[in-house]
Amino acid sequence: MAAHRPKSPLLVLTHPNWTLAATILASSLAFIDGSVVNVALPAIGRSLQSDAAGLQWTVNAYMLPLSALLLMGGAAGDHFGRRRLLVTGILLFTLASIGCALAPGLDVLLAARAVQGIGAAILLPNSLAILGNSFRGAAKGRAIGTWAAAGAIAGALGPSLGGWLVGTIGWRPIFLLNVPVAAAAIAIALAAVEESGEGKQPLDWTGAGLATIALFALTWSLTMWSSAHVMSGGAWAGLGGGLAALGLFVLVEHRRGERAMMPLGLFGSAAFGGLTLLTFLLYAALGGLILLLPYVLIVGGGYSPLQAGAALLPFSVGIGFGSRLMGHVAEKIGPRWPLTIGPIVAGAGFALLVRVEPQASYWTSVLPGMAVLALGLAGAVAPLTTAVLSSVDEAHTGTASGFNSAIARTGGLIATALAGAVIARSGTDLITAFHGAALIGAALAAAAGVVAFLTLPARLDRPG
Repeated sequence: MAAHRPKSPLLVLTHPNWTLAATILASSLAFIDGSVVNVALPAIGRSLQSDAAGLQWTVNAYMLPLSALLLMGGAAGDHFGRRRLLVTGILLFTLASIGCALAPGLDVLLAARAVQGIGAAILLPNSLAILGNSFRGAAKGRAIGTWAAAGAIAGALGPSLGGWLVGTIGWRPIFLLNVPVAAAAIAIALAAVEESGEGKQPLDWTGAGLATIALFALTWSLTMWSSAHVMSGGAWAGLGGGLAALGLFVLVEHRRGERAMMPLGLFGSAAFGGLTLLTFLLYAALGGLILLLPYVLIVGGGYSPLQAGAALLPFSVGIGFGSRLMGHVAEKIGPRWPLTIGPIVAGAGFALLVRVEPQASYWTSVLPGMAVLALGLAGAVAPLTTAVLSSVDEAHTGTASGFNSAIARTGGLIATALAGAVIARSGTDLITAFHGAALIGAALAAAAGVVAFLTLPARLDRPG
């Protein structure tokens, strides 16, 4: 079934592909930024005289508000209007990107990165909710597959282009890559995207505050532990406080019922619970790899930033070309088998990365693992997104997409916090620690596939 036709007389572009284009461009901002900064970390560290903990926070300052506020961003779109929040998020993200490019020191960079994370937390769930609301049936599977493919391709181009910029001009211009993409996304959204979601869901400020506090405290304590290799009193306090805030969050959401930011009734479905656990496991594994592999190749293998960025190309391009097809396949046969087989194959790809050695050839050490990993994730990314949107009623698509994105970013956030234990190493110890991280990633991905097999039905139809 085709997309809904815009009703507003102000809309001048009526083809559904314009809606798809707007959501792709908007979400690509976050995908590009998330991949390109990892390639620039060594250069940022040298330029701003940052230690391993500072480099972790260059990533975490973005990931923390992104993870903590995705729920609120999706719920706000369901309440105030998804197109309105999409444009707001893009504007905020773009202004913060310019701030990153102009940052005179690490403190300013971290502050601007945090604002970027807030903008991404607003734009990401609303871009996906708009997509889920605009297409039906097989058209939805194809649209989400295209969305996922475009995001993967953007993630592929980001490290290569960013690596070239870092090697020739410096790390600051990488943040300006976002500006033309943002301008195009805003123009198309205002001209072609129909408003949806206005007034459908109440806002839950208490829940948002508790989720933010919990994630901040947990991530801070894990980062402190992974950097110092010991749990200090402050780290234990952060861990305890984060767990307490998480418990309060669950209690508050339970009492608010359907008025909650994250209605716990959604977890009455085994499928939604299984998709949540699968997402956490798979993206925790992936988040650690995307951060660590470029760093290890540059610091341990002597790669240039451009070479390290290009090393990720087979991975992202493979996902890009496979996601559209698998989105269509999952719509036909259901998500259970793609989400079972895909993560298990990805786990084999993670395991192959133990072949990465400083002096080994890229073709025999890095490429085999990246190719197998791309094959597995191509089978999982689009079906996962489609399954999440199909597991809830239409009124909660923004909340559900925000929650699922939050779980994915939280998995990556925790992996980033723990990655400090690898980044702090040097020489052969760095390579050994990376091999251990690759095996952990393999186990997490394989476990995600098992979860899908045990919890998902053959077909997954949206509740009425």
